[in-house]
Amino acid sequence: MLRFFVLMLVLVNGAYFAWSHGLFQAYGWAPTEQSEPQRLTQQIKPETIRILSLEEARRVEIAALAPVKPPECLQAGLFSDAQLDTLRKALDTALPPTSWLIEPVVEPARWIIYMGKYPGPGALAKKRSELLKLNLPLIPLTNPELEPGLSLGGFETQVAASREMALLGRRGLRSARVVLERAEVRGSLFRIPAADDAIRAKLVEFKSVLADKPLKSCK
Repeated sequence: MLRFFVLMLVLVNGAYFAWSHGLFQAYGWAPTEQSEPQRLTQQIKPETIRILSLEEARRVEIAALAPVKPPECLQAGLFSDAQLDTLRKALDTALPPTSWLIEPVVEPARWIIYMGKYPGPGALAKKRSELLKLNLPLIPLTNPELEPGLSLGGFETQVAASREMALLGRRGLRSARVVLERAEVRGSLFRIPAADDAIRAKLVEFKSVLADKPLKSCK
């Protein structure tokens, strides 16, 4: 009896081995194939796949975990017509046409309440100290030709500046005058409403065509 069971066990194992290896497939008795050969045709450039080294994998992981800087509005200007032509040619080939815009802009004239020029740093510092004691506002000059000097406010019209100087005179201000710090300027403003990381990376190449005009936040 024991020999019979041993013989049956050998026969069952042999039959299972033959079935699992497809030896009975011609008789319609074989396991279901799990292969999906159609997926091979769906692969995209499988020859480009490579195994990363430990160091490369670490760099990829760090880059993936790095916070993404949100898009920001950037602008530069003002540009003259000649500068604008050079800029447009560079933009047309480097950035999507919907990612940037050019706006005509008029910067109004700027009149200031001015004191100066002073003979040297010592005289300038002394006058600055006197004005601070009077609690008078001091505004940085934007016209280097007026240095060394002091500005006590900027205005869009000469009338507004003269009116303010009269009020300051009642507080003890002397020897000030109204001068034109900057004439009206017309030109064009280059603006990118939503500069993401990809656009910011391309903008690095634009320094030569921005005519030394830095990109600044629209705010």
